[in-house]
Amino acid sequence: MTAFRSLHAANIARQQEWAGGNNLSLAYAGNELAGEVGEACNVIKKLERERLGLRGSRDTLEHLAEELADVVICAYLVALQAGIDLDTAIPLKFNATSEKVGLATRMEVPDVR
Repeated sequence: MTAFRSLHAANIARQQEWAGGNNLSLAYAGNELAGEVGEACNVIKKLERERLGLRGSRDTLEHLAEELADVVICAYLVALQAGIDLDTAIPLKFNATSEKVGLATRMEVPDVR
């Protein structure tokens, strides 16, 4: 996945710049991820509110795209902090779920030798 390879290097470089010499913990990265997921969910709530014709504030799909991108970036930071290779973990989990529920669709698992 080209986006992940690019994100890997960019996240490492930017995190060093952003942290200002602090060694951010897994707990910090996890809480940052939780906050971003919450922001994405809030946008989804507002989109659903509009779909249902309910009163209240509205939002846009463009904003949802931004928030979901933040979720992916932060999830990748959590994986980096924990030493997890998402290029391998994602297809392994996807394939396990397909097998568990009896679906044929599988992802290619990269050769990590």
